Amino acid sequence: MQSTADIGLHDKTVVVTGASRGIGLAIASAAADAGANVVLASRKQHGVDAAAEEIRSAGGSVLAVAAHMGDGEAVAGLFEKAIAEFGAVDGLVNNAATNPYFGPMLGIEDGAFDKTIEVNVKGPLAAIRHFASQGREGSIVNIASIAGMRAAPLQGVYGMTKAAVISMTQTLAHELGGVGIRVNAVCPGLVETRFAQALIDNEEILEKVNDKSALKRHGQPVEIAGAAVYLLSDASSFMTGQSIVIDGGSTAN
Repeated sequence: MQSTADIGLHDKTVVVTGASRGIGLAIASAAADAGANVVLASRKQHGVDAAAEEIRSAGGSVLAVAAHMGDGEAVAGLFEKAIAEFGAVDGLVNNAATNPYFGPMLGIEDGAFDKTIEVNVKGPLAAIRHFASQGREGSIVNIASIAGMRAAPLQGVYGMTKAAVISMTQTLAHELGGVGIRVNAVCPGLVETRFAQALIDNEEILEKVNDKSALKRHGQPVEIAGAAVYLLSDASSFMTGQSIVIDGGSTAN
């Protein structure tokens, strides 16, 4: 084990899902800057290739893999390719998520409900299963949300899945801690990404969210990345089962 003061990721390989843009790309870029080999996963090859080229042009070591995290075979293939390229996976960031429905919770149709569960809950669990099957120590970072910690009007099922991710984080921290795998979560508030565009573009909602924030603004993807790198690194070697909230103080009232 490196010094616990070391937040570097040298000689580590990290898989980041949902990595073609937004928070996932910011985390992957920061991990590469910290010395990691990064494996980028996203649904579309052209999107993940563009993200990989951005990291590669900055000097990072990167592999791009098209993988739909709601597809069990695709998740298995992602890990097979990562291990074939870099030998093993030391860190996993479960960032991929979907939110196909925006509206009252009781109005969601079964298809949208199932898709949200498939990607946001089953996908991370499948990835963790493959990560743990290596039989080696490592660190898992699940990207949850403050929507999983509070009421989430108009995003009820999305919030429900993020609450499940937080619960999954706590349970797996206990179940995997004995083999040296740490499991933590990061819970962002509103961050300016394409995923959150419906909220960012709605002036009334944006004003309400920012007024509730202690910092009176929403976040940027890069402001989430540092916490993920810390959790992936040996600097957080005694931390597991925890959720770090990064929301500009929105939940601090």
